[in-house]
Amino acid sequence: MTEHVPAPMDSDVDLHVDAPAPRLLPVLGAISAGGVLGALARDGVATAWPHPASGFAWSTFVINVTGCLLIGVLMVIVTDVLPHRRLVRPFLGVGVLGGYTTFSTYIVDIHKAASAGAPWVALAYLASTLIAAVLAVWAGTTVTSLLVHRRAR
Repeated sequence: MTEHVPAPMDSDVDLHVDAPAPRLLPVLGAISAGGVLGALARDGVATAWPHPASGFAWSTFVINVTGCLLIGVLMVIVTDVLPHRRLVRPFLGVGVLGGYTTFSTYIVDIHKAASAGAPWVALAYLASTLIAAVLAVWAGTTVTSLLVHRRAR
């Protein structure tokens, strides 16, 4: 009989552990600093690449798909390469990539396109973003894992 090994707990902030506030402050600071950087990057892309309400929201699409690709890469790096770097995931994952990706804007863009009389654009945007985002996470995770494990040999 094999022994059940529980999945690792969230190493950033485990709400079931009574941790002193000073231990959480660096994590919250890393998330905040990363969030500012990610949001500024997202705003820069969206400002440089505007779209009409009835058009395909290419800037949001690119932001979300590249963000998902980078989340896949980051998860492999955090778990297989830098597992003991406590602030990497909160800073880059929750902060930078959480601030960069914008699935709330994705929903607003779908509503705007449908309301502007472009339901097929809205539907194409809805489906293509979901498919591309999931494939991007898979590709980022798979390729990075192959590279990391090839390098380890």
